Parts: sequence; C-alpha cells; structure tokens
Amino acid sequence: MADQQQTESEQTPLLGGPGDASQQDKPLYYNFILGTGVVAQAGAWVLAAIVWGSVFSNDLILFSAHPLLNSAAVLFFIQGILSLQPTYTAKQKKQGTYTHAALNDVAILAAVAGLVVIEYNKIAHNGTHFESPHAILGLITYILVILQALIGITQYFTPALYGGVDNAKKLYKYHRVGGYFTLLMMLATVCAATQTTFNVNVLNMQLWAVVVASLFVVLGVGARIKINKFGWLAGQ
Repeated sequence: MADQQQTESEQTPLLGGPGDASQQDKPLYYNFILGTGVVAQAGAWVLAAIVWGSVFSNDLILFSAHPLLNSAAVLFFIQGILSLQPTYTAKQKKQGTYTHAALNDVAILAAVAGLVVIEYNKIAHNGTHFESPHAILGLITYILVILQALIGITQYFTPALYGGVDNAKKLYKYHRVGGYFTLLMMLATVCAATQTTFNVNVLNMQLWAVVVASLFVVLGVGARIKINKFGWLAGQ
C-alpha cells in the first residue's frame, strides 16, 4: 500500500490526478495530448499560426525565413517537452527520451537557421546587432538552448563525462528546470517580437494574441509538471 501511494505521488502533476499526465499503458503518441497537453497544443499551434499567417500575408523576402524558422523551432521544442513529460516505465522513458532528443534536434536546426538568416540580414544592411528587447531575449534564449542541448545529450548518452550514470542522473532535475525556463524565454522572445519595427510596420502581429497563445502553452505544459522529478520532495 505504501509503495502504491508513493508511486501515485510520483506521478501526480501540478493539476489533476496521478493518471492525468502519466502515459501508463498508452502508446507514446498519446503523450502529446494527455491531460492538459491538448491545451498546450492549442496554444502552440495558434502561436505558430499567428506568426505564419502574418508572414504569408505579406510579400516574402529573405527576412521572412527568420520568423518562420524560429516559430517552427518553438513549436518543435514544445512537442519535445510534451513527448517526455508523461513517460512512466523504463521502456517508455527511453522511447520518450529518444523522441524528445529527435524533436529538439529538429528545433535546434530550425533555430540556428533562423539565427543565420537574421545575422546575414543585419550584416547586409549594416544593422545594429542585439539592440532591441526582442534581439536581447533571443540571444539569451539561443545560449540557453545550446546549453540545454549540450547538457541533455551528454548526461544521457555519455554519462562517463560526469563520472558515471548515477552522477549524470543527478543533473536531470536541473535539465528539467532549465528546459521549462528556456520555454518561458522562447515565449517571451516571441511576445517581444510584436514590438519590433518590422512587425509594427509589416507583419502586424498583435501582442494580446501572442500573449494569450503563450499562456495556453504555459498552462498546458505547467499543469503536467511532476514536482517530485525536480528532487525537491523529502527523500528525493
């Protein structure tokens, strides 16, 4: 009975019961919509639609690739988080980790491509680098993404770098916290993009719409967080 209660406690998300954000015996693709996952998906796809709709409503130029690629990166990062959150058994965790890594790899490639586009555009037009709040938040987010990727890949696939599997596992909780913080920074960067000159004069994305979509993502992802995975509970 005590073991069962401990297991239920470990699988209890911030909102809902133990099974609301736990994969249990379901296939992995259910992880994308389990519990409040559907709320996060709604926010993620609406956010992407806002960006893509604004871009394709105007004449396409090289710069257009920047918001398209970076919004795609945010979308893939969210999918990467959702795929791993509800995993339950050791086998599911392994499958979820590989899926998480693959989705994040695609996201990183898109984000780097988006960075290359904006930097090339800045250089070609003698523009000022990292001056606006959007640019500064973007730079910080890129740094966080790279750090998250390096730590996540090495701690799981090359634990010997940390002195063994047990030592590497001790870093998992920090990787999780870092991932959620990085997601918040991504969403803040998108919100800040609505205040840039290019958006005000050309794209016309509305701040309120981006904020609402972002809140759906935060609520959907945040409600499935299992506090015990951060190691903050007694005995963790």
